[in-house]
Amino acid sequence: MDSIDIFIYVAEGLVILGAIFAILMPLIKSFDNPSSLVKTGLAVVALGVVFFVAYSISDGDVLPKFAAEPFNLTPGMSKFVGGSLYTTYALFIIAIVGIVFTELNKAIK
Repeated sequence: MDSIDIFIYVAEGLVILGAIFAILMPLIKSFDNPSSLVKTGLAVVALGVVFFVAYSISDGDVLPKFAAEPFNLTPGMSKFVGGSLYTTYALFIIAIVGIVFTELNKAIK
């Protein structure tokens, strides 16, 4: 095991640690203001709804070359990836519309 492998493991650990802190610290801070938890819960539910719709419209078709080794892609995995991609596209479009709306609103005021 050389130093590159060690640094990769350290980087993975730091990413996991950062993700844990990014989730836990706002939750701990929001206990001071419980109404902010409602907003967070609504945002998580809205994200779940967007993913459910995207997952529902995605298909699970897998080409034979991807169903075999080394990919072993199943229709369920293909449907999940498609749903994730559609969710990403939808959130990107929502973000762009929000930015345009905000800028137009600021220009009018």
